[in-house]
Formats: sequence, structure tokens, C-alpha cells
Amino acid sequence: MNLKQSLALVLCIIALPAGAVDITGAGASFPFPLYSKWAEAYKAETGVKVNYQSIGSSGGLKQIKEKTVNFAASDYPLKYEELQSEGLVQFPAIIGGVVPIINVAGIQPGQLRLTGPVLAEIFMGQILRWDDVQIQELNPNLKFPKELITVVHRADGSGTTAIFVDYLSKISPSWKAKVGSGPTVKWPAVSSIGGKGNEGVTATVARIKNTIGYAEYAYVKKNNLGYTLMMNASGNYVAPSDKSFTAASTGTDWTKFPGMATFITNALGEKAWPITAASFVLLYKNADDPAASAEVMRFFDFGFRQGQDIARNLEYVPLPSSTFEFIRRSVWTQVQ
Repeated sequence: MNLKQSLALVLCIIALPAGAVDITGAGASFPFPLYSKWAEAYKAETGVKVNYQSIGSSGGLKQIKEKTVNFAASDYPLKYEELQSEGLVQFPAIIGGVVPIINVAGIQPGQLRLTGPVLAEIFMGQILRWDDVQIQELNPNLKFPKELITVVHRADGSGTTAIFVDYLSKISPSWKAKVGSGPTVKWPAVSSIGGKGNEGVTATVARIKNTIGYAEYAYVKKNNLGYTLMMNASGNYVAPSDKSFTAASTGTDWTKFPGMATFITNALGEKAWPITAASFVLLYKNADDPAASAEVMRFFDFGFRQGQDIARNLEYVPLPSSTFEFIRRSVWTQVQ
């Protein structure tokens, strides 16, 4: 079967009315708020139930490899070689931002300014107190408590963590050398607490004073959490928003990366949010249940085409139409 015939087959599968084939997925908590809303809309449109479990990227990858779900979601893209060896395909589904979140008395959302190197020193435990001179110099008009900083991080294998520490590794040579990157790292700060999922991190920061953590922006908005401004690669302080995520992702040509696998943290652009990233979906090329794989593609086709307003309302950034068409043409055609 040539490429033209394969594309025609995928288009035919997507265009067919959906049958009563419920599908299951698991993985990243980063896109969970969006996939939940897409699932509600998809069920109303087609009657098909999409059961997506927010268990962390590592958990999702484990389940897809064990073939206990129809698709996995991960914010930590697999390398092309691993995709090939596992018989998987991978594509970005949505773009969002990871945001430093805080709970400090007297500091309102968007008031605190941080640079990447200072953020790295906080999470390394080298900056111990909120009234540290490095924080005060960036924020001369704010009054800080003389309290220890408690770092809140993910306790599970996490794509959100992979995004966050990828940024810290790019911005801080010390972090790169001593801590590194990946979905799990050994957190060096002595005063630190782990939380499971974006849900666990945001709940912990909301509950405990003088904390700093990190979470996907939809969780920050939903829980009305304090968040920081960040200096970006262009030297500007920017706030997290769909506009600053768009500014960071605009120059990314996903088609140039094998398996579409890349991080887009610390992107150039005057208005770019520096901790912007995509969340990825993984499918088997030759699944045990081809009908379920076809349903997964129909679901994401629906999300790409009819779920853009839902995404924007949650401060996610939909993929450009050119990227979506590349996915249909070059990724979904590999799924049998």
C-alpha cells in the first residue's frame, strides 16, 4: 500500500460514523483537563465513551507498553529509536505551559518575578528563604517573609517534571550537571514535599504556606493559585497565558523531528513563555484492537477540528492546521 492509498484509508476510517467502541487512555496529567472536556463533547456527539486516566506520563507509557490501554499520553516524548523498537507512533496533541506556583502571604498572582537561574537555585535548595537577597533584588517593591522555602515537586514519573527540568537544564549549567533532566530526578532541596500528579502538587501548594511548586497552567487557573512571572530568553518578564504559549511554539516545525519528538522550552520570542511544551499521544502501529485505534484517531480528529474553543478556554494552544494535517498524512497512515 503506497502513501496515497494509506492516507485515503485513514481519511475513510475517520470519516466513517463512529461505532459503539469505547476507548481507554492513560498518562499525563498535563492534558487531563482538556481531554476530559473533549471526552464529554465527543460522547455527546457520538455516544462513544473515552475513559482517560490521569496517572502521570510514566504510568501511561507503562500501560501502553503492557497493552492495557488503547492510547497513552506523555509530555515526555519518546525518541524515534524507541518508537520504532516498540512499534509505536507518536504525535503532539496540544500545547500548554508549566508554571511556577507559590503560596506566600502578601504576594498576589503575577507579582513575583523570577529568572531561570534563580528558580533553579530555589529548587536546588541553594536559595533557602523567601527574603533571600537574590529574590529581593528582582522584586524590590515586594515584602517577603523571613521564612524557609518549601519546594513541592512531583512524586511520580512525570512529563510535567520532564518539561520543567528540561528548562532548568537549559538555563542553569549547575542544575544540568548536578540534577539533570527526565521524568524523574533526585530533588536536591532539603525542605521539599512530593505530590502525585498536577492535582497533588497544586493541592499541596494551596494547603501549605511558603511553598513553591510547578504545574500545568489549567490547574493554576482552576485553583486560583499564585504564580510567578518569568524572564524569557529575550530578557523580558512574561506571564503565562495562551498568547505567551503561542508565542513560544509558533516557530516549531514538528515535521523536522523524527517521531515529532522535541521540547520547546526556553524558546526565543519577545512574548514567549519559557516553560512551554506539547503533550504527546502514543498509539500502536498494529494494535490488538484495530477498531479501538481507529476510534482513538476519530477522537483526536474531533478534538483537533471541533475542540479548539474548548482548548482555548482552558488556556491551551491548539495545534496549527498544518501540523494537524501532517499528523493525519504522515503519522496516522502508519496505524493499521
